[in-house]
Amino acid sequence: MDIEGLIPAPLRATNSTAGFVLDQDTVVVAQPGTERIARHLCGTLAAATGLPLAPGKADNGNAIRLRTDPEVAAELGPEGYRLSVDGDGVTVLGGGAAGVHWGTQTLRQLLGPDAYRRAPMDPERQWRVPGCTVEDRPRFSWRGLMLDVSRHFLPKDDILRYLDLLAAHKLNVFHFHLTDDQGWRVEIKRFPKLTEIGSWRTRTKHGHRASELWDETPYGGHYTQDDIREIVAYAAERHIRVVPEIDIPGHSQAAISAYPELGNTDVIDTTTLSVWDTWGVTPNVLAPTDHTLRFYEGVFEEILDLFPAATSPFIHIGGDECPKDQWKASPAAQARIKELGLADEEELQSWFIRHFDSWLTARGRRLIGWDEILEGGLADGAAVSSWRGYAGGIAAAEAGHDVVMCPEQQVYLDHRQHGGPDEPMPIGYVRTLEDVYRFEPVPPGLTDEATRHILGTQANVWTEVMQNRSRVDYQVFPRLAAFAEVAWSALPISAERDFADFERRMTAHYARLDALGVDYRPPGGPLPWQKRPGILGRPIEGAPPNV
Repeated sequence: MDIEGLIPAPLRATNSTAGFVLDQDTVVVAQPGTERIARHLCGTLAAATGLPLAPGKADNGNAIRLRTDPEVAAELGPEGYRLSVDGDGVTVLGGGAAGVHWGTQTLRQLLGPDAYRRAPMDPERQWRVPGCTVEDRPRFSWRGLMLDVSRHFLPKDDILRYLDLLAAHKLNVFHFHLTDDQGWRVEIKRFPKLTEIGSWRTRTKHGHRASELWDETPYGGHYTQDDIREIVAYAAERHIRVVPEIDIPGHSQAAISAYPELGNTDVIDTTTLSVWDTWGVTPNVLAPTDHTLRFYEGVFEEILDLFPAATSPFIHIGGDECPKDQWKASPAAQARIKELGLADEEELQSWFIRHFDSWLTARGRRLIGWDEILEGGLADGAAVSSWRGYAGGIAAAEAGHDVVMCPEQQVYLDHRQHGGPDEPMPIGYVRTLEDVYRFEPVPPGLTDEATRHILGTQANVWTEVMQNRSRVDYQVFPRLAAFAEVAWSALPISAERDFADFERRMTAHYARLDALGVDYRPPGGPLPWQKRPGILGRPIEGAPPNV
């Protein structure tokens, strides 16, 4: 392996003549603040290489040395690093602990694809690191993946695996979409029916919502609170922040099915509602009552305990796709609008969002929601996930709100990767590997002040047509590698990016993904077992609009 195959591309990298060979006597020297990184590095590399990689002292030769460095921090920032390899060993200097961690991910790439395996395949193999110096830092502080586990549930071990995949690509935010109409996935002890009832649906639509096919098997699952604590701790070990999402006031039918009093009982008999078994946008939304507010305050109290501020400074409240029909028809909702002096149902949703913004702010957290939360006015400290295009993010940034750019037309990885007939359950626009590589998170024309409010970018994965880990892998990879480079690297403008060079580097990266057991879409198209013939999707033809 050489430095020419790194993904994401580093800021600067130069070759030198003297490489370094790991052997039975190689030690890992962890300076204060890097001990957890050393344990993680040793765990992965010792498994792959069969070498002991014992702890060593600062004056050891034949060593991998890890430490933070104030000069690196000043030059490259807290997530930046400088990695150097010579005949005496490997030195990783980080601007902070996160920078050291990302440097070790580069070291793993330099050792070659077999460094990603869980056991040594050849005990006699020589593990050589090429002589080089790599200086690197991320472009954005928010480099994320949103994974929907409500439509289709992924067990805890699959989530831990995805955290490893994020770390391998230097992504540092995991947006955990835990609740929706089709299932509530997190244990809340004071409201046990959220998982006893709300985590199970009697059947599931197979394919797009217009499909005539159904899977009649009862479907569900949830994470216990201990599962969540393990996931959060695992993410923290990899310098990944977890952003839990609890949807309000729309996308809440699973919660209403468990606790019917949360719905608009003066409009519909909410006791007849069940966890939704199809896709789309349900009209059943939360009632704007004091009881609903107190209920969700109780939910969020447990969420804040499960997701500590150090790992989860942001709490996502959804706020998207909330039909107002029930509120328009509800005497109770109309009375609330009048009581609060609001203009309409849009402002009623804004009141809902503002309440929880104040509630979270008082507890040291920040609210983030989908760009619909801009409608009717947005509290000053709230941040926005701009999904419907760039427009919501532009409006939010110009108004002084922090923004994560994740436009559906560009980085929704549930959208199909090719226009051919073999793509499984094809959804949305064609977004090829090259399309994702040319995605630019910062739209032209923003003022300098507004640009400073772009926290970063995120790829989103909605799982309506992804029933298991293998299907998620197919949709996410290899495009997540291109997205990771967009989020991390200092690339030229979209049209000037060297996609041919990225494709060349992907040759080595496909071998890493193979070693990691990722069921990615091959460059030549889906393999026979990756196809889903005869299952209806919803392909959209033509280039996506730039909105």
